[in-house]
Order: sequence, then structure tokens, then C-alpha cells
Amino acid sequence: MIEKFDKKVHVTDSIQLGGDKMVLFAGPCAAESYDLCQEVGARVKGLCEKHGIDYIFKASFDKANRTSSTSYRGSGMDMGLEILSMVKDKLKVPIVTDIHESYQAKEVAEVVDVLQIPAYLCRQTDLLIAAARTGKAVKIKRGQFMAPEDMKYAVDKVKSVDNSNVFLTERGASFGYHNLVVDMRALPIMRQFSPVVFDVTHSVQQPGGAGGSSGGQREFAPYLAKAAAAVGVDGFFIETHPEPAKALSDGPNMIPLDEMESFLKMLKEVWQVGRAYVN
Repeated sequence: MIEKFDKKVHVTDSIQLGGDKMVLFAGPCAAESYDLCQEVGARVKGLCEKHGIDYIFKASFDKANRTSSTSYRGSGMDMGLEILSMVKDKLKVPIVTDIHESYQAKEVAEVVDVLQIPAYLCRQTDLLIAAARTGKAVKIKRGQFMAPEDMKYAVDKVKSVDNSNVFLTERGASFGYHNLVVDMRALPIMRQFSPVVFDVTHSVQQPGGAGGSSGGQREFAPYLAKAAAAVGVDGFFIETHPEPAKALSDGPNMIPLDEMESFLKMLKEVWQVGRAYVN
């Protein structure tokens, strides 16, 4: 029998992972504009309030790991943080965003509530320590190249500077070229070390699979999400956009905003059933 991490992690003062309430991290891939972020955030916040889900808004100010140097990277740190700050103030929601460099941690933490460590950077000790020292919650994505049991050491790095509000995110492992596969064994393995969030939309991404940019197979997102909910996770990460075909980053794997209510309703129903067996 695999043991599970039996403590709650504070994402914010009012939101906990590991409890009896489903937690959702959701928003557009990139903070393309304030209007986009506001539209998506307001819609998803309303859905979460309706269906009893705790909500954290997500958008990235920089997509530093693009396939091509000509790909859209984002609005930049200054403009991006301004957009995120405006969304936070307007919607009264907590915010999560990525950091890629240690020097970014302190300034970004002044605006957001959760610092996300991208999968490719989950072994970067200085980055993890810098994020931890801000005192904010740290969300670490499992690298596509990492064994799930080895993510314990990433969690330990954050805890080594007295920050216990750290949790892991599953987003699939590299399976040949341009493809990811989710090993559901990773979820209970990582839940020994921290709560676990399942990244629904990056798990169906095809890195570099669209000739200089990443492709995706969003049609498989509901199946993986339901499987993760049944196995037992503490929350979900979903990127969504009003018009994914026009999104400047990761459009092929994002869930259309108009489909989010049915998606979340389905997901919560399965999660509640799965939760009864894992807690």
C-alpha cells in the first residue's frame, strides 16, 4: 500500500490543497492582454463559484521555453505583472504564474500568490530556493524526464529554507519524439511527498510537434482528466481561451472557454467519487 502525504498545503490563506474541496488553476497560456485575462478569469471564477471549486487564476508573462526563437513569448515581465495585478484587483482572485530565473522570484512574488516552476526547470536548485525564500506557495511541475519518486528532492529543496507550502504537478513524460504520455502511477507516488495537481492541457501537448511550434490533442483531455480524478489528485491545472485557434501560445491543447462549464462539472463529479477512495 502506497502511503500518502496527509497534511494540507496552503495555496493562499483561504485555499488549501489536500482538503475536501477541489482546487482549479486556470486561465490562458499567456497574458496576451488585460482584456483576454479579464474575460477568461471572470468566466472561470463564476463557474467555480457556481460549482463549489476553489479558483486560482493562471497566465504567463513569459513563455521562455518556446520551440522557435520566432514564437510568441509573452508580454514581458513588467507588462505581464501589471496585467496580473489588475486581474487580481478586479476579480479578487489569487494568481499563479511561472518564473524562469532566480532574480525574478522576489519581484513576481510581490504580485502573485503562487510561484510556478516550469517542468524543464524543476531540478534548478537556485530557482527553487529563490522561490521558496519569498514565502509564497511553490508549485513545481514534474519534468518530462524525471522519475516521479525523484520529485521528492525538489520538494525537499523548497522545505530546506522553511517553506512547507510546496506541491507537485503532473504533466506527462516524454514518449519518443513530439509526444507525451501520462503514467498514472506517478500520481500516488508523488502524493507521498506533497499534494498533487494534474495538468490537464499540457498532458495532451505535443512539444515541437507542429513544425517550429507545439501541437496538441485536446480531444484526449477529458479522458486523462477523468483518469487522474479517479486515481486521486488534489487539484487541476487547465489552460483555456475563448478562441484557441487564435491563441498566441499553446492553442492546440487549450480547452475552449465555452466548454469549460461542462468540463468542470464532469471533472468534479468524477473527482468526488475518486476522492472517497483515496482519503
